[in-house]
Amino acid sequence: MTRRFWVTGASHGVGLALVGQLLASGHQVAASGRDSQELDTLGQQHGARLLRLPAPLPEASQRLLAKWGALDSLIINAGTCDYLPDAVADGEVFEQIISSNLLATQQCLAGALPLLAKGEKPQVMAILSRYSALQLFEPNQPLSGGNSLPKWLSEQRNSLHALGIDLTVVAPQSLKNPVSSVQAIPEPWTAQSAAQELLARLDQRQPELVLEVLNPGELWPLPKSS
Repeated sequence: MTRRFWVTGASHGVGLALVGQLLASGHQVAASGRDSQELDTLGQQHGARLLRLPAPLPEASQRLLAKWGALDSLIINAGTCDYLPDAVADGEVFEQIISSNLLATQQCLAGALPLLAKGEKPQVMAILSRYSALQLFEPNQPLSGGNSLPKWLSEQRNSLHALGIDLTVVAPQSLKNPVSSVQAIPEPWTAQSAAQELLARLDQRQPELVLEVLNPGELWPLPKSS
């Protein structure tokens, strides 16, 4: 069955791989993120089934509403560097990854909710890297939705469930709140292999999945120093 997907952080890495594999499976895909030649090539190959969305997420959701009117699946690539400012000092990169992905996820979910409410068996999958899953500011401060993306996502679960929307959070194993007693060992995931595994798990609609990546740069390329 053809479904309508919105994938954020789609310019490189696992976000781009998700877009390519979904298109290859015959789905309609909206992609947001920075401009990239790879997305341009996918657009040439798949035509109108790929909808390129503008970078500001509030504008992206408005365009999606005008074009499709509804959404079945939202995949938030919340480990990406797509939403970093253009110029970031080397010492601020990881803090900016945390804060920019937290803000982007909040904006994306807010914009997508009216669309998901009209979709078929709607679901959200949020994919976090080991960096975006970290706590912002001082780690000894209490966790809150304002300083922790995993915490903020967990706070959305009940309200999403009330709307009939399933949420899957994909993240490294949390030491404070482990998903499983089994120790997860980092594996040599590539963008393509991780995307294939995550898409295979979509229909299971599990609340949480553990993803430990040996080399995060394979899935979430860091910006190149100028």
